[in-house]
Amino acid sequence: MAGFQKHETTDKLILAAIDLMAEYGYNGVTTQEIAERAGFSEKTLFRHFQSKQNLLEMAFQRYHYADEMKLLFETQIKWDLHTDLLMIARSYHEIMYRNRKLIMIAAKDGGNLPNFRERTHRHPQQLKALLVDYFESMIQREKMVATDPETKALAFIYMNYGAAIGRMNEDPMLRNVQFDKLIEEEVWLFVRALLP
Repeated sequence: MAGFQKHETTDKLILAAIDLMAEYGYNGVTTQEIAERAGFSEKTLFRHFQSKQNLLEMAFQRYHYADEMKLLFETQIKWDLHTDLLMIARSYHEIMYRNRKLIMIAAKDGGNLPNFRERTHRHPQQLKALLVDYFESMIQREKMVATDPETKALAFIYMNYGAAIGRMNEDPMLRNVQFDKLIEEEVWLFVRALLP
């Protein structure tokens, strides 16, 4: 029971921090305000996280996409380039949009926090490694042209990252576009260049 309560407490503190930091910025919120929003004392926040930066880093560790994407690569790959990349892209966009507050906090305030960018960058680094392994396997299976898997992984990530950030920022260019159709078109163009 104590483990469940600890998990529930940390979740409430993390969610309160995400909401407040998304609205006021990292520096615009105090640990006291985060604790009060979550229904706890500041002492409880420090007992669980020791600092506001640790709290934000834990939020990234818990809610960003690394674990979900790893599971997806382990359980849902069909070894069909179009099917797989479309599934990966859709999942990536779903996770990024769900975590948009967290992403925007990192984009806005992350560069000012010591070692924060390096720690949060583990997620895209893991996705890149998963994609590189996938592309290497597809080349070995002769289901993809022989090319540099690392460059293709980076191109795929940044293509999707750009679209995700545009969507989060409500880019006017995306206003009259069905977002899933955009993802389908991006993946189709990408796959067309890589099929043998």
